[in-house]
Amino acid sequence: MNGRTVAAVTATVAAALVIGYIVGRLGMPTASTEASSSATATSAPASEAKPGERKVLYYRNPMGLPDTSPTPKKDQMGMDYIPVYEGEDEGAPGTVKVSADRIQMLGVRTEPVSRRSLARVVRAVGTIEINERGQHTVAPKFEGWIEKLHVNTTGQAVARGQPLAEVYSPELVSAQREYLIAYGATKSLSGAGTDAQAGVQQLATAALERLRNWDISEQQLTRLREGGEPRRTLTLTAPASGVIIKDPPVAGMRFMPGEALFRIADLSRVWLIADVFEQDLPLVRVGTRGSITVSAYPDKTFPGEVTFIYPTLNTETRTARVRIELANPQGQLKPGMYGTVRIDAGPKREVLAVPDSAVIDSGTKQVVLVALGEGRFEPRDVKLGARGEGFVEVLSGVKDGESVVTRANFLIDSESNLKAALSGFTADKNTSAETGVTASGQGAVVEIDVGGNKMTLDHDPIPSLKWPRMEMEFNVAPGALPKSVKPGDRVKFDMKAGKPGEYVITKIEPAGGATPPPAAAPAKAESHKH
Repeated sequence: MNGRTVAAVTATVAAALVIGYIVGRLGMPTASTEASSSATATSAPASEAKPGERKVLYYRNPMGLPDTSPTPKKDQMGMDYIPVYEGEDEGAPGTVKVSADRIQMLGVRTEPVSRRSLARVVRAVGTIEINERGQHTVAPKFEGWIEKLHVNTTGQAVARGQPLAEVYSPELVSAQREYLIAYGATKSLSGAGTDAQAGVQQLATAALERLRNWDISEQQLTRLREGGEPRRTLTLTAPASGVIIKDPPVAGMRFMPGEALFRIADLSRVWLIADVFEQDLPLVRVGTRGSITVSAYPDKTFPGEVTFIYPTLNTETRTARVRIELANPQGQLKPGMYGTVRIDAGPKREVLAVPDSAVIDSGTKQVVLVALGEGRFEPRDVKLGARGEGFVEVLSGVKDGESVVTRANFLIDSESNLKAALSGFTADKNTSAETGVTASGQGAVVEIDVGGNKMTLDHDPIPSLKWPRMEMEFNVAPGALPKSVKPGDRVKFDMKAGKPGEYVITKIEPAGGATPPPAAAPAKAESHKH
């Protein structure tokens, strides 16, 4: 090596050392620095965006199910949840975003879905009625006239045996005289023959039975025998304690046999005849306890018991009458009063519940609005159960801990419905407004269930839905499956969204060509319906 070559090598090494020193001082990334930065970026929370990057609001289920996550995760089939960025209009159909100012202006209130101890309760309305078993009528069995009234006003309280009126009847006077003659003859012929005594005794007995058949009391008959003279008038007495509920007769009026002069009702026990809706009837049984409230005493409840369920249904109101019997010792409950009854239909149990005000009932379905955060609200169809104490049981549709709107939900729901309706007029590159196609794809037929209108496909990746290649079962619309398609064929298909998490194939046709060999085995959706 000559001197010139040595000098060149020395200069090159020196230049490299200088450049390395400068790079280190300026902090330019090295291989190790880049690896460290990459690891740091990977471990950073998804919601933290660097300057210039979009902020991730949440991650939604890739199959369209009503499930979101604040952090990245996978579903049961191993598919990644799809990030939803700030400003994107993603989510379930009808999902709306409301600004903070508008939320405050509308007075939106939310409450969490939680588990509560809820009793099954049936609520109904009805009227207080007279206990039919406690009604009594005073109706003489002879013709006569009212001589004097002791009770002459409706609503007047009477006690058992209390005199009601004095009545005169010629038949009654004649019957008394006949009995007195026969009764006196039995005494005067006490020493006569047996046949004579028997004859007179039969006459006395017949006259006595005639008076008894006219409901003459034993006390009055005793006075008649002791006095020895027929009484011109007979005293009518109350057969039971209660109040007069029918207009009493007028003094001097004539009455005929069987005519009701007084009607007495015992109001110490009354009935509430409630109208129970048809769907609540299975929860009501004889012997079930209930509590009644009336407008006259709003702070007081009256306990009662279901004693009878009437066998007919009102076809106009779709309700059945239920009789609830309750005590009324102080007479506070008056016939004709309007009452509300709360019937205990079962013991308390732990259920998932939301406030009554959170449910929007259209008559055909029930919806709640779930607050997703960041001013976003999503309508959810729910299936409801028992109601009670201002809450309603939710059988499906929401999860424990989610927040539902309890105030101003009708205003948000109307905006959600408008958004969903307008979305039907908007078609993107993956959706046809005319056919309702949500996405299209290709794949190989694995299995066909003609009777169940189902088929299993090993489909290629579907970029529009961010689905990887996967083997899964689809529902097939009636008439959409050609008879020529068989397992092993490669096909093209269109599908549209049905229920959340469900896709229905609406069109399928042969695609030609063989199924490409997989680089890796496709994931399988075990018992997952699209």
